Amino acid sequence: MSAPVILVTGTDTEVGKTVTTAAFAAALAAQGMRIAVVKPVQTGLAPGEPGDVDEVARLAGTEGVTTHEFTRLPDPLAPDAAARLAGTSIPTVAEHAERVLEIADRDDVDTVIVEGAGGLLVHLDGGGATLADLAVHLRDKGVRAGFVLVVAPRLGTLNVTALTAEALRHRGLDLIGYVVGSYPDEPGLAERTNLDDLPNAAGAQPLGRLPERAAQLDPNTFRNNASKWVHL
Repeated sequence: MSAPVILVTGTDTEVGKTVTTAAFAAALAAQGMRIAVVKPVQTGLAPGEPGDVDEVARLAGTEGVTTHEFTRLPDPLAPDAAARLAGTSIPTVAEHAERVLEIADRDDVDTVIVEGAGGLLVHLDGGGATLADLAVHLRDKGVRAGFVLVVAPRLGTLNVTALTAEALRHRGLDLIGYVVGSYPDEPGLAERTNLDDLPNAAGAQPLGRLPERAAQLDPNTFRNNASKWVHL
């Protein structure tokens, strides 16, 4: 049987998807699991520059964690727009799903974590397919796949959280739960009350929250705290 796949998406860009991905990878690896982290499309970086999977490897370490970046585009845009601007074609989401499935089928992988680009319905290929479509492809292949939604704590998060959760339900996709990707040391009124209201907006359980500037911690400190911050 293929390893289960966790798809990490966000309510927006820059909400903490990469640091959340790293925290889950570190927490699961600490339990002795072998984790493969996949970034189907990385944008905004030139060849050779460290990307999201490199940040995951730095924070989570490489003991029990492998990383895979499929496609890279130089402009910091949605993948379809970045490909169009670069005058190039990129693999389809169906092709990405097949590569994820190949990784999930390996004997040395217990769980695959796929980090999306931006939000759930950002176009990942020239045909307008999304991370949600990637999950549908995996589901149709019999793979156990579910989403972790990374949310911001700030004002406005309840609306985009509810919209993303509704989009997942509409497609029959599983929302495992949500994570607050960066919670401030000194939260304001909105941040404090949103913690109470997010479970209802998401219609799913909280899976933890990461402190603000978690990615700036020493990697050993990050790994030692990952299991306290997130859980499945």
